[in-house]
Amino acid sequence: MDLFEAIHSRRSIRKYLKRPVPQEMVEKILSAAMAGPSAGDQRPWHFVVLDDRAVLDAVADFHPHAAMIRNAPLAIAVMGDTELELHPGYWPQDCSIVTQNILLAAHALGLGAVWLGITPRKDRIEGCRKLFGLPNHVHTLAIVVIGWPGEKKKPRDLFDRSRVHRNRWGKA
Repeated sequence: MDLFEAIHSRRSIRKYLKRPVPQEMVEKILSAAMAGPSAGDQRPWHFVVLDDRAVLDAVADFHPHAAMIRNAPLAIAVMGDTELELHPGYWPQDCSIVTQNILLAAHALGLGAVWLGITPRKDRIEGCRKLFGLPNHVHTLAIVVIGWPGEKKKPRDLFDRSRVHRNRWGKA
C-alpha cells in the first residue's frame, strides 16, 4: 500500500475480531510511530502498550467514548514527557504526529484502529494517570485502539477546497 492510498483509505475502525495482534506487528507500529519528527528532535514521547484485558477494560470505565476497547486485543497509549522537551509546550504536537503514524502503520499492516482523545479532558487525563501510574511530568495525549478489523468502511473524499486559502485568509 503506498502512502497516499494509506492516508485516503484509512478509517476509524471500532469493531474488532477476537484475534491477537502479533508482537512483530506491534514493534513495526511503534517503530513507525517513533519515526515522526519532533520539535528540536527531542522525541518527548513514551508509549504504554495495553494488551491486558483488565487494563483495556478499565479505560472504558473512565472514557465515555471507549466502549470498543472492551472488544479490542490491543491499544497503545501515547504519552508526552515534559522533562524531555527542549522547547516547552510542543509535546502535544509531537505526540499527535506519532499518533497519526500509529494509525497509518496499523492500517498499512491490515489492522483497524481508532484514536481516543485524552488531552485536554481532565477526567480522562486523571483516569490515565491513575491507571498507568504516571509520574507528574508524563501526560497522555491519546490512546489508539488496535485490532483485526471486524468491519469494513469505504474510503471517503474529505478534500474541501473552501478550507484552502492562498497567501491571505479568504483568498482562494
